[in-house]
Amino acid sequence: MIRRTVLPTRPPAALLAAAVLTTGLLSGCTGAPAAEPAPPGAADRPVTVTSCGHEVTVTEPPSEVVTLNQGATEVVLALGLADQLAGTAYLDDAVPPRWRAAYDAVPVLSAEYPTNEQLLAAGPDFVYASYASAFEPAVAGSQEDLAAAGVGSYLSPFGCPEAGDRPGASFEAVWGEVEDVATALGHPEAADRLRAEQEDRLADLEEEAAGSGLDVVWWDGGTRSPNVGAGEGGPQLVLDAVGADNVFGDLDGSWAEGSWEDVLAADPDVIVLVDAAWDPAADKRAYLESDPVLSRLTAVRERHYAVVPFSESTAGVRLVDGAASLADQLGELGLAG
Repeated sequence: MIRRTVLPTRPPAALLAAAVLTTGLLSGCTGAPAAEPAPPGAADRPVTVTSCGHEVTVTEPPSEVVTLNQGATEVVLALGLADQLAGTAYLDDAVPPRWRAAYDAVPVLSAEYPTNEQLLAAGPDFVYASYASAFEPAVAGSQEDLAAAGVGSYLSPFGCPEAGDRPGASFEAVWGEVEDVATALGHPEAADRLRAEQEDRLADLEEEAAGSGLDVVWWDGGTRSPNVGAGEGGPQLVLDAVGADNVFGDLDGSWAEGSWEDVLAADPDVIVLVDAAWDPAADKRAYLESDPVLSRLTAVRERHYAVVPFSESTAGVRLVDGAASLADQLGELGLAG
């Protein structure tokens, strides 16, 4: 529901005058009364954040936030701000156990995108999405229309409709989005905490270098020709974090169309299977093992697979989880450097 502030009625003039006189007498005798402490971050309001060319100014921290993609939802959960959520939507895979209880306490508006009517029924005062498709008329409506209705909104920079507005994939860019969201929601200090935690984990992974010397194919999906992790996105960041070599790292973009011929020629040490609700890792493994040619790959014959959830392969707060999970799996396979 939308929360509305009820303004106090104006006191009668006589009472107001008496109050002023009393205050003056007290200040003359005992000094001015101590000021009420300001709420956290009050001195920094209003705040303005910008992404994809859209600027939003927030005068008070929103209390009825709706997130329309899993990546956006998990940013809010990672910041510890689930109590400001009024609704979520559209999971790609499972929410991690450490956030599950907080997630379960928030209404799920729809398994995928809610209708515009479902969204409005949640009474949002702020809408946050990972992909521009969330701001289609049938869902949230345009960000400009939301602003006209007094509802703030934020689109992940990685989801900007114009390619030129998207940042290159990097942990710095991920933390920039986290900082924007934490600022808009009134808790910038939460972004500092999260960044420090992730920097520490990345430093440990770099020192461990579990993937050192390993050639890896990152298979996102597709059987006629494989859609693979390329050299400029989340998969590359994960592989870099563990020190592994990406067979398709010379391709542009986050993901790209590879070829089975190149996979066969590379004969990788490990194949990463992306696990998503619409394309499970188990189906990919079954395809590799049933194909008369691909089944001859060393990684297939020796079952050198690593499974990474889709949400740990896209630019967001779970990329570090993906790197840590991959490092652990390489160790379990006996391949860690």
